[in-house]
Amino acid sequence: MPKMTGAKLLADTVRGYGISHVFFMPYIAPRALMEMEKLGIKRVQTHGEKAAAYMADAYARVKRAPSLCMAQSVGAVNLAAGLQDAWLSCSPVLAITGRELQAHQLRHAYQEVDHQRPFSAVSKYSAYVSQPQELSHHLRQAFRAAVSGTPGPAHLDLQGIDGGAVVNVEAELEVQVEKQFAALPPFRPVADQASIAAALQLLYAAEKPVIVAGGGLTSSSARAELIALAEQLNIPVATALNAKAMFPPDHPLAVGVPGSYSRACANKILCAADLVFYIGSHTGGQLSNNYTIPPPGTRVIQLDINAAEIGRNYPIAVGLHGDARATLRQMLSAADAPPPRRAWIEQVQAEVNAWWADAESEYCSDALPLRPERLCKELSEQLPADAILVSDTGHSGIWTGTLLDLRSPEQSYIRCSGSLGWGLPAAMGAKCAQPERPVLCFTGDGGIWYHIAELETARRCGIQTVTLVNNNHSLNQEQAGVEAVYGGRSAGSDELWLFEDTDFAPIAESMGCLGITVRQPSEIAPALERAFAADVPALIDVKTDVAGIAPLAWTPS
Repeated sequence: MPKMTGAKLLADTVRGYGISHVFFMPYIAPRALMEMEKLGIKRVQTHGEKAAAYMADAYARVKRAPSLCMAQSVGAVNLAAGLQDAWLSCSPVLAITGRELQAHQLRHAYQEVDHQRPFSAVSKYSAYVSQPQELSHHLRQAFRAAVSGTPGPAHLDLQGIDGGAVVNVEAELEVQVEKQFAALPPFRPVADQASIAAALQLLYAAEKPVIVAGGGLTSSSARAELIALAEQLNIPVATALNAKAMFPPDHPLAVGVPGSYSRACANKILCAADLVFYIGSHTGGQLSNNYTIPPPGTRVIQLDINAAEIGRNYPIAVGLHGDARATLRQMLSAADAPPPRRAWIEQVQAEVNAWWADAESEYCSDALPLRPERLCKELSEQLPADAILVSDTGHSGIWTGTLLDLRSPEQSYIRCSGSLGWGLPAAMGAKCAQPERPVLCFTGDGGIWYHIAELETARRCGIQTVTLVNNNHSLNQEQAGVEAVYGGRSAGSDELWLFEDTDFAPIAESMGCLGITVRQPSEIAPALERAFAADVPALIDVKTDVAGIAPLAWTPS
């Protein structure tokens, strides 16, 4: 084997797996960062470890391939906190951290805390690497774990606060890259024919079936197969937020997003269904509104690449263990013409049309300050045909999930899985993954405050995203809960959800970015055009109504 440093081994391996960017907080593996620079890998130094993890998360989800983030020993637990979203979103992120020397462990070494427990909660694979000879093995294991089955983060803890005991040492080392694990999915298993036949028989016999498309369809790139199956079997389709882009919003079988961040019509339709077919879905609490939609007792078919997920939350009539795209293709080849289900389709379309009729007054409103529903209408009409829409959590997830339509099959959507403030750094990671496509971050003022410093990172690193701030100077999603505790509105309750009315455009300008303030609906389209055409990162501060609060999820009475 040739002699090389652990730094060169790491850089060559990362390049071999197709990673073009590394997101990190110093001081971590500077020799490896130097070797990466030689190979043309772009180094994105952030202002916080969580932001680095968020960037890597979105990069991996957009590219559907592994990504890399790094932090030194004292920042490792911060990086682990940032991996929560990657874990919840099934994102194949490799996190590398430094760790205080083994000889200094359990001796109150400066700034040292346990890394094992924080990372074990948010990773599929976590290993301690004490010397360079161990690095190649653990890198292969980490990449394989990250992309196989249900994707998820992996973690390597390198000895030395900056990993120096591993990356700075020269030894006889071999670069080992398994190309099969450089993209999602590495394997496409197909469900067995007996299970496919049983599932089809149930789908034929059902009077009111619904497909619920989950994020596994996105990882599997199975949009065309989902549409074809829905049309072949004449079955309405509801989409999880992670599969929002997998089904056309104007399709006659489109239901919308169900669960907690949902359209009322989607929840009503699922509660009326006599059979639900989950494809690539965890059937989790948000999608099911805490396991109430569909109600317990509904017959369920579930297809998943991870057998452990099948039947986790809903007892199954038929389980299909396989990759979404490969198994749907087999189902299509075996499918016959189903009953027309005219009455069911008419009922579904009536629910969807009624929901839109109820939403129209705010969706088309010219009121000032702007209604967030009107903002979603303008974005639906103005987003570039190949845009990547990146949504923060809370109201951002509700508004973009329910009211912002992706009208082009070339548009993509990724969303936060819970950590407010994820949107801005995530949009930067998405742009790094596909720099030729326009990227829009939809966040609120509550979200932008978390990581606004990363606008400087975007400007310094030439990451030209557009950040749109739904600025109602508040966390108004919290208002009702706070005032319920107080027994009404008061100065004390206001302190828990209201902010000062800040204009974020000048702040962006002070960092060398383009800043635009919007107050009228007519200003949105030209602001977007100007922002997407800019040669620097752009931020659009849209002044919206503090009373623009999304409705609670519909639930059965």
